[in-house]
Amino acid sequence: MKITHLLKPIDQLNVPESLSGSQGINRANHNACQIDAEDDLGAIRTWLSEYQESPQTFRNYRKEAERLLLWALIECDKPLSSLNRDDFIAYEQFIADPQPNEKWCGPRFPRNSDKWRPFQGPLKPQSQRQTLVIIKSLLNYLVEAGYLAANPFALRRRRLPKADKDEQIVERYIEKELWDFLYNFIIQQTPNNKREKDHYERNRYLLSLLYLLTPRVSEVSSHTMGSFHEREGKWWWHVTGKGNKTQRIPVNDLMLEALSRYRKHHNLSPRPIVGDTTPLILNITGSRGLTANMIYRIAKQITLSAAEKLQEDDPIKASKLVQVSTHWFRHTGITHQLDSGIDLRHVNKNARHSKMETTSIYLHTEDDDWHDAMSKHDLKTVSDEE
Repeated sequence: MKITHLLKPIDQLNVPESLSGSQGINRANHNACQIDAEDDLGAIRTWLSEYQESPQTFRNYRKEAERLLLWALIECDKPLSSLNRDDFIAYEQFIADPQPNEKWCGPRFPRNSDKWRPFQGPLKPQSQRQTLVIIKSLLNYLVEAGYLAANPFALRRRRLPKADKDEQIVERYIEKELWDFLYNFIIQQTPNNKREKDHYERNRYLLSLLYLLTPRVSEVSSHTMGSFHEREGKWWWHVTGKGNKTQRIPVNDLMLEALSRYRKHHNLSPRPIVGDTTPLILNITGSRGLTANMIYRIAKQITLSAAEKLQEDDPIKASKLVQVSTHWFRHTGITHQLDSGIDLRHVNKNARHSKMETTSIYLHTEDDDWHDAMSKHDLKTVSDEE
């Protein structure tokens, strides 16, 4: 018999010991755990505490962790730390159509209301995708923290749900005006101490990198600063991407300035040298690089903070920023290159789309035109006053 009395927000949840996860079958060696959590609820709270400084992110992540935990307890009669691959496949199906509907779904009510429900209804494909990305982030964190032994969600080989074609066309890039707001929101912040300065410089650099070079997030996490090369006075980024193919992207003056500024902040020479092994983006202390998951989280936090700032003046645009992920920056950069008048042939090369290959016979004869054309691609339309 399913336990229905547990259907309440996690901050009001009293989980019985048998379902707490203290003895979950996917628990790692307790001696190796790096967080102070004895059960699943404590582990989730620790993960959520990483986002306390960004209320919107915190609420979104709490919602998804809450839904998953309640589903595990009520529908599976398992603690979260005992869920396996098949359970997560079942959960994917569940969020597309939560049943029984009258138990899991309902209108919005305060979290302390008896009428509160985890879902308002079935999730659309885009929301399903966002849900699964957040869950994967939670599980990765718990594995890295030594709380879980493995991430069963990582075993899935199914593609994440895709948004409808029309949604992708409308939603997956940021219009220039909104981009200007986002960029200026970051650069106009005033750090008050060293820690804030560290975050400020990293955020500013990351935004420039994602927009001007249009990389995939996996490429940012896997490359070093030695992937920047100078040839005949022009800088290029040599990137190995899909299909293990290495291609080069022009580095315009704005990207070069962003790179130099970031390197100086970490007491590095303004320009990288051949063989430089410094990760393309560093953690706050500069001691190591960042994983793709962490880069995603940082970019997400940037856009959510900007959305909070914009909410009062323009809630519609703010709601769009809430949806933005790292891949949106790639789509945005490519779209804005075309909008600024850069030749389609050059944009195809920058995007590295396999279906738009340009024959190698034109590479050397068009390099100068290609590189010079990138000077039209700017970070913003308003002045960057320091």
